[in-house]
Amino acid sequence: MIRRLLPGPGTADGGEELEEAYHHPAPQHLRLNFVASLDGAIEIDGRSGPLGGPADKQAFRAMRAVADVVLVASGTAVRERYGPVILDDPARARRLARQQSARPALAVVSGQGRLDRGARMFTGPDRVLVLTTSQVVSTRTDLGEVADLIDCGDGEVDLRRVVAELRERGLGRILCEGGPFLARGLMRAGLVDELCLTVSPLVAGVGRQTLAEIWVGPPVPLRLEAVLEADGMLLTRYATEER
Repeated sequence: MIRRLLPGPGTADGGEELEEAYHHPAPQHLRLNFVASLDGAIEIDGRSGPLGGPADKQAFRAMRAVADVVLVASGTAVRERYGPVILDDPARARRLARQQSARPALAVVSGQGRLDRGARMFTGPDRVLVLTTSQVVSTRTDLGEVADLIDCGDGEVDLRRVVAELRERGLGRILCEGGPFLARGLMRAGLVDELCLTVSPLVAGVGRQTLAEIWVGPPVPLRLEAVLEADGMLLTRYATEER
């Protein structure tokens, strides 16, 4: 059972209740989602999956179910073996009732365009959006056969342009699933509205990537909005300051 600790006690069990907990009313909203150990590690052996648990996976699915688009860096997509975004029938029905598409889009940020056109992420019914540079758009015509290549900068990807391109396509509720470099860039650009951090009841030890790597700069105050708990795992939501 997933318990709601803040704001106010209760439960948030099941897909519909969790979707209500994570749905944001604003049509334009950018959410970062990370899982970390008690000592701040965001990966074990290069992957975030071992840090998660059943509750984290339920929250992960709920966040995807209410998002218009899942945004991820190409390195994370490759390491985590991303496939098409899949939702069950009830979740798709709830999306349609909210006047969303049946599934969120998948958008991959790739500055170098080093993506295998045969990767599993390109096998779904919806075309993946690859947000990249003008050079990649002009040279990776083979990748353009399986994905929509979107020019977001000359030489390097402009993250403000990434967000603008998604919003122009009606994809205003953005769920960013990492990795750290992409998260850091979005934070630095002032584009993040919310950080969802799952704290896993696990000590990962030294030699891991840590949560601190998503930010290089002065301290950024956040406002705690909600806390869920299950099996010692804390699912938190923090809002950034109003811009």
